Amino acid sequence: MLVELRIANLGVIADATLSPSPGMTVVTGETGAGKTMIVTGLGLLLGERADGGIVRRGSSRAVVEGRFTGLDAVTDALDGVGAGLDGDELLVARHVSAQGRSRAFVGGVQAPISHMGAITGELATIHGQSEQLRLGTAERQREVLDRSGGTALANSLTAYREAFARRSALRAEREDIVAHALERAREADLLRFGLDEITHVDPQPGEDEQLATEAARLQAIDDLRMLAERAGHALSGSDEGDPDDPGAVGLAGVARHALDQVAQLDDGARELAGLARSVTGQVNDLAAQVASYLADLDADPLRLEAVTTRRAELASLTRKYGTTIDEVLAWAQEAAARCATLSDSDDRLAHLDAELSRLDGRVAELGQELTDLREQAADRLTRAVQGELAALAMPHARLGFDLRPLPEPGPWGREQIVLLFAANPGAVPAPLAKVASGGELSRVRLALEVVLAAGDPGHVFIFDEVDAGVGGAVAVEVGRRLARLAAHSQVIVVTHLAQVAAFADAHWVVSKSDDGRVTTSDLRCLTDDDREAELARMMGGLADSESGLAHARELLANARDDATPSV
Repeated sequence: MLVELRIANLGVIADATLSPSPGMTVVTGETGAGKTMIVTGLGLLLGERADGGIVRRGSSRAVVEGRFTGLDAVTDALDGVGAGLDGDELLVARHVSAQGRSRAFVGGVQAPISHMGAITGELATIHGQSEQLRLGTAERQREVLDRSGGTALANSLTAYREAFARRSALRAEREDIVAHALERAREADLLRFGLDEITHVDPQPGEDEQLATEAARLQAIDDLRMLAERAGHALSGSDEGDPDDPGAVGLAGVARHALDQVAQLDDGARELAGLARSVTGQVNDLAAQVASYLADLDADPLRLEAVTTRRAELASLTRKYGTTIDEVLAWAQEAAARCATLSDSDDRLAHLDAELSRLDGRVAELGQELTDLREQAADRLTRAVQGELAALAMPHARLGFDLRPLPEPGPWGREQIVLLFAANPGAVPAPLAKVASGGELSRVRLALEVVLAAGDPGHVFIFDEVDAGVGGAVAVEVGRRLARLAAHSQVIVVTHLAQVAAFADAHWVVSKSDDGRVTTSDLRCLTDDDREAELARMMGGLADSESGLAHARELLANARDDATPSV
């Protein structure tokens, strides 16, 4: 239920608050006073698009706020956006800047406008002239019929749509496999050629780097020998034992011997003697290792040739499949997996054919179940609506749903649903959009809502110009039906007919004033006396005449006697 609606700087409304009745609330006022802004504000809360043109002139932004109760149907959605409640009430708001930027807030949390609309759309529905036109579309007529089918039909439709979507996805996959068979065969041949080439060379992880290091050593063997010999001579001295060329080993030995003698004469030099012995040992070790390294530096032209040949083989792979051998091996692994996938096409086709055969049967079975439920729902709905149309001064009108089989099952079932209508006896029922007048469409829509709302208690229904094209006794029946709808749902009606307004539990009026520069509209709830004057004005502009007031009092009295008590 909508507890309160506040509008600021929207159109001609500077600041107004509407507190609708739990039953039926009407909003009236002269043409141009701003009644439409009430519906526009509610539309913004339900996620409708907005532009800066609706912002009041001279203001930077428009603000619309609404407080709702009865939130059981949207509990999960509220948790999903992290919305908080004020007691048992939900506050939603919409801000629209003069530049057209829009923001939505749900329970104190900013949320995408689509999320807000999904939540508030479960709480309220607007029926305006656009909805009246939409009732003429096959899509809307299917929605109306399916809505009347209750939980059983909704579950059947969900199961059908899931099976249909699964079958469509598998069909698309099969078509893709067949259509691209040649491309896959070419791709598989290229991959196998690459894999064969790599298998023939048989590269090992990191082999290219290891061979590059070895080749560099083999190619520099003469330089390495010369430098190693120079280092060995510096360490070991002359090969002939020349005392003038003892090398580092000999000099270190001399130093050690001298420091050993110093240590015998001076205990403070013991540390120096120990350090000399350590250095002498390290120099001897280094000299031995250099000698060993030099002994292994033999030129090996055959090995160099083998390394060069192997590096050329590896290079042929790195030019095609990766910059390093490790990348080549990774490509081979991916290529092998892709080949396996491409080779599985025949097996996949066989699996798809079997699964599609099963789903064809499942879609047919669920489609027939959905058709049967729709036929039952159509029979119940048309019988119930028939009585409402008779009460709305259309006793001879006939309404029916034609379930026309489709050549192929579609995403919404096996049939197209067409709402047929005939207003007069003897007339052949034809599609509603082609034969119904504006007034007849209004009454058909109202009759459907009255019947369907019985299964949707607590919902908020907003009607904008639902009484378009009707008047007199028919208008009284429209008001009576709206009051009946308000027996278990909240109804807000923007109307220009006194016969409809008389049935309201609460009557609000929009009035405008003009200071010569800016037009401002105000919204206020009427007392009983004020209601009589407003109804008199609506009937003939005679708000102050006794005859007009008397007629208004009569309307109110009859409405109180006839209307179904509201909750």
